[in-house]
Amino acid sequence: MKASFALIASLALAVPALTATPAAAQTGQRHTVCENVQVKHNGSKDDKRLIGTGVGAVAGGLLGHQVGGGKGKTLATVGGAVAGGYVGNRVQKNAQDKKTYYTTERRCHEVED
Repeated sequence: MKASFALIASLALAVPALTATPAAAQTGQRHTVCENVQVKHNGSKDDKRLIGTGVGAVAGGLLGHQVGGGKGKTLATVGGAVAGGYVGNRVQKNAQDKKTYYTTERRCHEVED
């Protein structure tokens, strides 16, 4: 009788342990993951620097038109416009880079195991 009681008692204790799901094997649990992210803030809304390129191209074209004669004048105008556009783009980029700053933001999102 004592042996059967001991057997029943040990089975009663073992059943919950056999049916329990380990914590690592459970799925569908959600938790929050947070990270610090560097965010760039531009000093200008003209990211493609169209204004600087356009103004530089017009100024370069006008200066190039003052040089040469005949077909050389046309070539100088086009060359001046291209060079002026490039210089205007670089000038605007440098001005924008001086106004650019970075902040660190904490961003969190939910993930599921």
